[in-house]
Amino acid sequence: MTSSAESRSNPTAWAAFWVALAGLLLMPIPLFIGLIVGGGLSIIAAVLAVIALLKGLARSGKGIAPVVFAAIFIALTWGGISIGGGVIW
Repeated sequence: MTSSAESRSNPTAWAAFWVALAGLLLMPIPLFIGLIVGGGLSIIAAVLAVIALLKGLARSGKGIAPVVFAAIFIALTWGGISIGGGVIW
């Protein structure tokens, strides 16, 4: 038997959320460190978000709210990198 809290959670979605948040917070580090670390973490978060989205949609959309926030964090990270975040001093 599983509790209702266990059946509603999507651990892959929460992993995507936390990895995307870490990528967003680490992206501004200068001298290409933020570009590599933040960009790498955002790519990992994007893969996790797609997996979590597919798992969530298979369960009638339960647990996809963290995926939405992860997608926002990923977009902010990529947008920051595109304007020079992690590259310039």
